[in-house]
Amino acid sequence: MIEHLSYVIGKSKNPYLNLSIEEYLLDTVRPGQLILYLWQNERTVVIGKNQNAWKECRFQQLEADGGHLARRLSGGGAVFHDLGNLNFTFLVSTKDYDLSRQMSVILKAVRILGIDAEKTGRNDITVDGKKFSGNAFCQKGENSYHHGTLMLRVNKEQVAQYLNVSEKKLRSKGVASVSSRVCNLCDFVPDLTVEQMQQQLLQALGEVYGHTPVALRDEDIDHKKVMAMYERNASWEWKFGRKLAFTWEADERFDWGEVQLQLQVDQGMIQDAILYSDALDAPLIGSVSAHLTGCRMEPKAVQQRLLQIDHTEEQRQILLDIASLTMQKS
Repeated sequence: MIEHLSYVIGKSKNPYLNLSIEEYLLDTVRPGQLILYLWQNERTVVIGKNQNAWKECRFQQLEADGGHLARRLSGGGAVFHDLGNLNFTFLVSTKDYDLSRQMSVILKAVRILGIDAEKTGRNDITVDGKKFSGNAFCQKGENSYHHGTLMLRVNKEQVAQYLNVSEKKLRSKGVASVSSRVCNLCDFVPDLTVEQMQQQLLQALGEVYGHTPVALRDEDIDHKKVMAMYERNASWEWKFGRKLAFTWEADERFDWGEVQLQLQVDQGMIQDAILYSDALDAPLIGSVSAHLTGCRMEPKAVQQRLLQIDHTEEQRQILLDIASLTMQKS
C-alpha cells in the first residue's frame, strides 16, 4: 500500500544525467513509497533498451545539430524529446505497482485542463485519435517504474526529421507519417506551460493516492552513484551496443511490436544473434539472443530453443512469432 508520496522535479536538461537519476530512484524507492519524477531533455532521441540505434534514428544529423542519442532501461519505441515535452516517471516497489492507478494520474491531470484524453493501444494516451503520450515500463530487482512523455509543444517537424519510423508501423496506425499521428496539448490549451503541467500532475497524484506529495531532498540522492550511472549512459557502448556482421536478417511487425532478427550462420549453426525490437517486454526480448546461439538454423529447432525460455501464455505467442521469422526466410 502506498503511504508516502515523494516527487522530484529535475533541473538538468541532460538526458544521460536524467536517465541516471531515474535509475537511482528506481534502485532506492522504498516499499510503501511512490516517487513521481518530472524531467525534461533538450533535443534528444531516446531509444528503447532493445532497439537498433542505426535503424531507429538519424543520429548523425541529430548530433550535428547539437542533440543527443540516449538509450533507456525500458522497452518500447524511440521517442523525441525537446523542451516542449515533459517526461514523467512513477517509481514504486513492484508489489505496489498499479499501472491503472498510475495512468489515472496522467488522465486526471490532463482532464483537469479540460482535455478529453483516453488510453489507447499498447501504451499510448490520445486525444481525438492523436497521440500526445507514449508509455514504457521497467522492472529491476524488487522495484518497477512506469514512465512516459507528455507533448505540450514539441517541434513535430524535428520528430519527423530525426526518427526513422517504419512504414509497417505507420500502416498499423493507419497514418501516412509520424507527424500526422501525434498532437501537442497546447493545440487544446494554447497557453499551457510546463510549470502548470507539473502542478496539475502533483495535484492529480495527491487526489488519486490520498496523500500530499512531498519533495525529495537533494541530500537524499547519492550523487556519486548517479554519476557512475551517467558514465555508462553516456558511453558509446551503451548507446549503440554491438553491431553484428550478420549473414541472415529478417524483420516483421506483429500486434505486440516490431522485430528485426540478425544472425551469423556458419554451416547451418547460429554462431551469434541479435534481436532488436520496440516490444514493451524488454526482459523477454533481451533473453532471446543468448538462447539462439548454438542452435541449428532450422525453424523447428529455433522454435524449440525459444520455448525453453521461461514464459507466460502471452509471452509464448511472442516467442512463436519470433521463431516464425525463420520460416519466412530460411
